[in-house]
Amino acid sequence: DFRNAIVIMTSNVGSRDMERNSLGLGPADASGTRAQKAVEQAFTPEFRNRLDAIVYFNALDARTIAQVVTKSLVELEGQLLAKHVELEVNAEAREWLGVKGYDRKMGARPMNRLIQEQIKRPLSEEILFGKLEFGGEVHVSLDAKADKLVFEYKSKPAPTPSSRDSGAGKKTPEEVH
Repeated sequence: DFRNAIVIMTSNVGSRDMERNSLGLGPADASGTRAQKAVEQAFTPEFRNRLDAIVYFNALDARTIAQVVTKSLVELEGQLLAKHVELEVNAEAREWLGVKGYDRKMGARPMNRLIQEQIKRPLSEEILFGKLEFGGEVHVSLDAKADKLVFEYKSKPAPTPSSRDSGAGKKTPEEVH
């Protein structure tokens, strides 16, 4: 029973047509008209008649891309806190991620791959085998000349044997039986 349901479907149908610029030979909304024709070709009239609305989205602007970068980094910060690692990414590095992680045709989808490759992978190496094994801080900045991200680590010292396990809560063999 779909009486009280809202179904939202997405499609890239018509996105290529909307991407093409009009050469001044048609109306200002010619790209929208082309996209509508692509939808008409892709879906049957019976299906289209059941839709309440078709919404065409514009390409993402710089402000929205910055919000996507921030959202992705906040999620990563939450994951790193579980490993006692604090992450700080400066404004230039965030802007670089926005530029490199956005493709006008693909939207912000490549952003996750870029963050995986450029931030998560190097950090995972340091968390597992390096400077962040016991936690710490990492500051990410941009080396504009090299066009790459640079990491600065501040390690936490390794826990001492007494702080790792004080023996509290452990039972002796006699207490087990």
